[in-house]
Amino acid sequence: MCGIVGCIGYDNTKELLLKGLEKLEYRGYDSAGIAVVNDDNTTVFKEKGRIAELRKVADSSDFDGPVGIGHTRWATHGVP
Repeated sequence: MCGIVGCIGYDNTKELLLKGLEKLEYRGYDSAGIAVVNDDNTTVFKEKGRIAELRKVADSSDFDGPVGIGHTRWATHGVP
């Protein structure tokens, strides 16, 4: 199982994606990641474990942008 969330058109995309993933965490709590796009740059944050672990990594960066996607994963097969 998994949860997917996306955001277009906001400057605080990273925070909106993290909040959305927190609401979807029951759909997958083995690993999570977000990708945020700004101009020609795409930054990816990903971590094993719960969304709180992803938040620690993402909050350590000031990178943000108007477009992004997030994903949670429940590892039914393979390593998270």
